[in-house]
Amino acid sequence: MSITGIDRVTFGVEDVPACRGFFLDWGLTLVSEAEGALDFETMNGCEVRIRRMDDPALPPAIEAGSTVRQVIWSAETQADLDACMAAMTAAPDFRQDGDTLFCTDPNGLSVGVRTTHKRALDVTGTPANTWDRAARVDQASPIYERAQPIEVGHVVFFTDKLAAVTQFYQDIGFCMSDRYPGRGHFLRTSQRGGHHDIFFLQTPDSRPGLNHVAFAVRDIHEVFGGGMHMSRCGHETQLGPGKHPVSSAFFWYFKSPAGALIEYYADEDVLTENWAPRDFEPGPTVFAEWAIAGGIDGVTRRQKQAGPSGPDGKFITEKRS
Repeated sequence: MSITGIDRVTFGVEDVPACRGFFLDWGLTLVSEAEGALDFETMNGCEVRIRRMDDPALPPAIEAGSTVRQVIWSAETQADLDACMAAMTAAPDFRQDGDTLFCTDPNGLSVGVRTTHKRALDVTGTPANTWDRAARVDQASPIYERAQPIEVGHVVFFTDKLAAVTQFYQDIGFCMSDRYPGRGHFLRTSQRGGHHDIFFLQTPDSRPGLNHVAFAVRDIHEVFGGGMHMSRCGHETQLGPGKHPVSSAFFWYFKSPAGALIEYYADEDVLTENWAPRDFEPGPTVFAEWAIAGGIDGVTRRQKQAGPSGPDGKFITEKRS
């Protein structure tokens, strides 16, 4: 079976107006608006729904406060959807509503699978020049004034049921990419694809919750441009820009009024059936090859916070009070 990525993410939030401004600044397109409800989409039509957290139509929350309430994944064909049905029927709350299958995963999150509603795009990133190959000739690299995310690329959750939730997603076709043994699993939706579409982290005191939602952009230049724009708009950086060693992606994380963190990223590893999952010991140098604490000021173009004692070295995926 083949799942091709995320088709829709739904948030239940405390402050809908704050989310409206934030996601417009983030670069999403607002396609529908009603009292307590906002429907955004990315360039390829991946849906981002914002609902007031007390909306009775929302699935139950896995944690208090603003957070993701549901993730719907995209199946490539009806045959892939049928294969997912066979794996999902034993899960709690299984049902079919129109073209979408629903159930609850072992982390307590509402999950759906449907044949994709996303659009095909012709989007080109900037070629990079390396020592052995000049892919960009007589062409300057771009400077983006802001980002326009292509799609929701991955989601990251805390869990206290790492083995069970991993098995659930593998049963519907996901593949292991890399591991923090006994601690975290990076999973991609199919054998051939980006490094991870979902990541689960289990800390000693874990309970279910959202860590971040990540949006893919064209290239590293758009990561920088989008982050600088968010900084100019007054939004708070959690960490970034920086680079992950595990997926090789460049990132920039912001605090989100929709819950936890939100990420721009680009240039992740692309894996195939020939990839062998690696084991890592989690820590600051594994999470980030390099990163700027506090972000970059969008006006001065300089680091915002450079404390006298330097960065604290904390692992960003450790839950903070």
